[in-house]
Amino acid sequence: MDTAEIIVTLTGLALVAFVVWYFFFSARQTASAVSSSSGVQEVDITVKGGYSPDVIEVERGKPVQLSFYRDEENSCSEEVLFPDFSIRRDLPAFKTTLVELLPDKPGRFEFTCGMGMLRGSLVVK
Repeated sequence: MDTAEIIVTLTGLALVAFVVWYFFFSARQTASAVSSSSGVQEVDITVKGGYSPDVIEVERGKPVQLSFYRDEENSCSEEVLFPDFSIRRDLPAFKTTLVELLPDKPGRFEFTCGMGMLRGSLVVK
């Protein structure tokens, strides 16, 4: 192996390590739902290259209203899926879309974009 091949190999390994760290080990932004006067748990989520916050904590048995504001036109973020709740919603660019659900059991429930690249979690306590 000559010097150029070693540099290319090391650069490739570094990029792979970064991708693994970013998707599996980087810090996640967590938010707890705020209950309104009507008892609905509300959370605002910004969609721009990901979900912010991407971990949402709610209480079991109380209705949840998630407000997704899509701040981009990237085709990957055109919809959000909550497979455990059988929910699929289109997210128009630069608009807010409400997703309402009633978590009836505790656990961690994933939500993703339509392509499965953007990920978040709903943690029901």
